[in-house]
Amino acid sequence: MAKLKKPFLFALCLLPIAIIAGVFVGYYQLDTLADEVIAEFVAQVGSTDVLIVVGAVQTAGYALFCGFFGYLLADKLGLWKPIRFKKRKLTVTLAISVIGGIVFSLDHWVFGSMIDGIQAANAASLTVSGVIASVLYGGIIEEVLMRLFFMSLIAWIIWKVFYRKHLRENIPVGVFIAANIIAALVFAAGHLPATVAIFGELTPLILFRCFLLNGGFGLVFGWLYRKHGIVYSMVSHAVFHIVSKLIWIIFI
Repeated sequence: MAKLKKPFLFALCLLPIAIIAGVFVGYYQLDTLADEVIAEFVAQVGSTDVLIVVGAVQTAGYALFCGFFGYLLADKLGLWKPIRFKKRKLTVTLAISVIGGIVFSLDHWVFGSMIDGIQAANAASLTVSGVIASVLYGGIIEEVLMRLFFMSLIAWIIWKVFYRKHLRENIPVGVFIAANIIAALVFAAGHLPATVAIFGELTPLILFRCFLLNGGFGLVFGWLYRKHGIVYSMVSHAVFHIVSKLIWIIFI
């Protein structure tokens, strides 16, 4: 039971963040989704208030489950690192995040000039609910789901299937690289439903953009998780959104 105390406390600490993130994701969706899509959801649950509550509860459930089991998996793999910041690591993380946020912000002008709807979607995300949802849900909850849990799970499976004779200290780096790539691809694919909701279709260019941006930055977050710990990937993901949205607020 003592071994379960820390993962339980970690998951419990995620709970209020997950609830707040889920609420603001709900409000953001109400602001941006088409009326017919919202009407379909409301028809299933009864009202927009219930829709937001359901979303918050689901987010809390995901965070509790993935936080708890992700912690256990990360600890078994040697990926769990104490939640504390070191100056050099934090500086590197912030530098990467600022550069990444600047690069991502160019989506508004690069892909926005080729794909109808991108610039309108980016502008629509510059609301209080949109910013808070991207920072809390994207920066914290998505990292718990995709890096701490899913990437760790894939690494654990690869280890047990192909390298089970290796001790934790001797797991080949390639195991974590492969897990990071798989997690990044799944992370990108997870954005496809929202992409369809925004653009109404999936063209080769839209697919390329989705996997280039989400998959590419997913690799960066996974690398930070493997090298420095989950808290650094969380900070990077959150700062990434803050920087890109600040640029859009200023220039669009």
